Amino acid sequence: MFTNKTRIRIHYALTDQMGVVYHGHYAQFYEIGRTEAFRSLGYIYKDIEAMGIILPVVDIHSKFLRPAKYDDLITVTTTLREIPLHHKIVFHSEIHNEQNELLNVGDVTLYFMQAAGMKKINMPDELKEKLKKYF
Repeated sequence: MFTNKTRIRIHYALTDQMGVVYHGHYAQFYEIGRTEAFRSLGYIYKDIEAMGIILPVVDIHSKFLRPAKYDDLITVTTTLREIPLHHKIVFHSEIHNEQNELLNVGDVTLYFMQAAGMKKINMPDELKEKLKKYF
């Protein structure tokens, strides 16, 4: 299993009139977590795109348990529970506050696709090699 943790400070613009993080921002938190998880493996999305590969989101699920609030320091834990075998990669995210209370859980499914032609492709071999040691 591969796991990465990313911390994010909640700024005012992320909150709604009730003083809590607007629900639509959680997809951005998941994306920040995925981006930093790839970075920890030595990849950035820009490098993957330079290889002619895109990773569109095809499915997203989110469950809200407790609110995140202005000035909270949240931790987004991004996990790959299984190594991708083909074109599909599923990231599981958990978001905790500084008191280690679980605020949110979510799953995001992306496909590896050729940028030209939008055809599904397998995960690049070099990325698979980097991930193998975690499984």
